[in-house]
Formats: sequence, structure tokens, C-alpha cells
Amino acid sequence: MAVPGDPPHGTPEGMGGGDDEFRSDEYRSVVFDEDFVRAARLQEYSAQERMGEHARAVRSRSIWSGGSGPRTSTPGRGARQGMLLVLLIATAFSAAVYMGLRNPYDPPPGGSVAQALSSTVVPLAPTTAVPGGRPADLYAQSPAADYRVGAAGITLPAVRRTQHFTDVQIVTALSIAKDYLVNSSLDPDVLAGAANRPVRVLLDPDQLAQFDRSMTSPAGDGRHAVTGWLVRFDPATAVVADSRVRVSGTLAFAEVSPDVLEVITDHTFVYAVRPATGAPAASDGASLFTVRRELRLRFDRDDLGARRLELAAAYVMAGPHDCSSDPAGGFRPVPAGAGPTTVGPAASDPYATGQPRRAAGLCGVLAPSATPGEASLSPAP
Repeated sequence: MAVPGDPPHGTPEGMGGGDDEFRSDEYRSVVFDEDFVRAARLQEYSAQERMGEHARAVRSRSIWSGGSGPRTSTPGRGARQGMLLVLLIATAFSAAVYMGLRNPYDPPPGGSVAQALSSTVVPLAPTTAVPGGRPADLYAQSPAADYRVGAAGITLPAVRRTQHFTDVQIVTALSIAKDYLVNSSLDPDVLAGAANRPVRVLLDPDQLAQFDRSMTSPAGDGRHAVTGWLVRFDPATAVVADSRVRVSGTLAFAEVSPDVLEVITDHTFVYAVRPATGAPAASDGASLFTVRRELRLRFDRDDLGARRLELAAAYVMAGPHDCSSDPAGGFRPVPAGAGPTTVGPAASDPYATGQPRRAAGLCGVLAPSATPGEASLSPAP
């Protein structure tokens, strides 16, 4: 009878029978009692038990753990630093929002606000009949014969720095002033009353409300005359006959405070004009109309950076112009061939150089002069 562990057909020939002959010699001394085998108890350990004290292959991480060991309620060093950074950023952002909402556009202490324009516009009445003819002939026979044409007549002075403004800042102010003169005195659309934006874009924002009111509701009140801001001809009365306007004058600058630079412009503009279509005309041909503008322009540092200006004051003389016609909304030149409209005791010459004297009244007399400077500027009552 075969016992467990024997081959199915018994022990092969040539091999000893029995367990002792089959096993190797080293195991012959190991013999288990049958009762011991039956009493043996098999037990399989769990994975947790088999790992024992070994470190885990995968660690559990949480916002409060330092990145190692089991989950714990004690914050780790890295997490504490991260949370502190987040809190600091949130606090800074909240403070910035609060300050912005509380006072977003408060000007710095001592910031300047643009003053309102103060303007004086004096019409000059002719003392003789207004000459007429071709623009080129009229220019050649006038004191403007040697004037330059257009923007070429607006020249910049030599520049030297002041105590608080560099030469670059002064050149910037002078160039802005020249742009203003060109846009407000030579732009064909501005002269015809078809546009005012070329002038408006150069003004300090604090003056825009006054400028807009002057354009829509002009008045001779020293604040809201269109002709205080720019040169405009009443389109129902006259149009420019020659685009080659003759110009002569000077620019000067001065530092009036550590933060304000002032530019004074003094220029004479001579236009060849003719009556508008449908307007009454004394004779055929064009005539000359002369406008002398003295402007006081101011610039703070913000204006220089934004290429804009504050027009503080304007003194304007223009003729030949009928004194009975208010020039606040636009100039109405006396046409060629028309006789004198007003005779006064003193004559005002817009061609005369130097500081003009302020007219006591609202009308002057246009003095005929052969060359610039022959007649002095005098007030008319």
C-alpha cells in the first residue's frame, strides 16, 4: 500500500524504499511528530502587519502636514510659510482697493488748476477807404511785404535752461506754443469756422468747458469770445482769398514758479480776404485784414508731458473792422472799397512792434502806415 508522497506506481526500481532512503541525509534528523503537525496553526499576517515599522511607500499629505508622516493637526513649516504669504498678498490687495476707492484722484498737495481765459478783442476801424486788388499786389504794397509765409513766420528763440526747467522742457513748451499758433491762426478749417478741434486738443482739460461754451455761445464778456481763443471769419461775411498768410512776431519764455513755465507770443497775421458769396461788396477784388495776437500761455509739468497748454490771457486787435459789429463770434472785415466807419482821436497800428498798450474802449482806429513801426499803438476811447 502506497503512502502519501510515493509515486503513483510505487517506488522506482533501483531506489531504496522508504522515506529515509528518499530524503537527503541532512534532513534525516528532522522528524516531526504527527501530533505536532496536527496541532500546528497556520496564520497569515495582514499587509499592515507585514510592513511592521517600515516607512510607508506613499505618504498622506494635507494642508496641515509638513509633507511627511501620518496626517496630523500640527501645521508643518512649509505650509505655514505658504499660508503666511497668501495672507500677506490678500492684505496688501485689500489695502490697495480700499485706498483706491477712498480717494482715487486726489491731486498732490500744491497742484495747480488752470485759470479761466481772460481775453480782450479790439476791432480797428479804417480811417480811409479800404484798398482792394489782387492778394499778391496788396501784400507787396503793405507793411507785410517782408513777412514770412505761414508757420515759417513763427520762429523759436534761443533757449537756455532756467532754475527749475531744463532746455528740453523749454523747447517742448515753445513747440507746443507754436503748434497752438499754427492751429488757431493758420488752419483753413479753423479760419472758416468749420472746425475747432485742432485748437481744443491743445488746451488744458480744466479750460475745455469755457472753450466749448465760447464756441457755442460766444459773448464779448472777456471770457467767451471765439476770437479770444482763435482766428475765425464770419463765414457769411468773408472768406480767405489766399492761403499764404503773412506772419511775423516773437516768442519769449520765463519761469514764473518752480512748477510753471510761461510763454508770451506776440504775432501779427495778415490775411487776404474777399466777401463771401452773397455778401455785399463795395468793389471787386480782395483786401487785407490784419490780426495782432498777444497770448500768454502757461505750462506745468503735466502739460509738458501731455503736450497741452493753458491759455491764460489773450489781447487781440483786428481790422479793418466796423466798430458797430461785435467781433466776439467771428471777424467781419470791411470789404475793399468801403470808406471809414469810425473816426477816433488816436490811431492803433497792429503792425507796430513792441508791447501793445491796452485800449481803454472796445474799439480802435486802424492807422495807415507805410512800414512796420512808423506809427505807435495808442489807445482809443
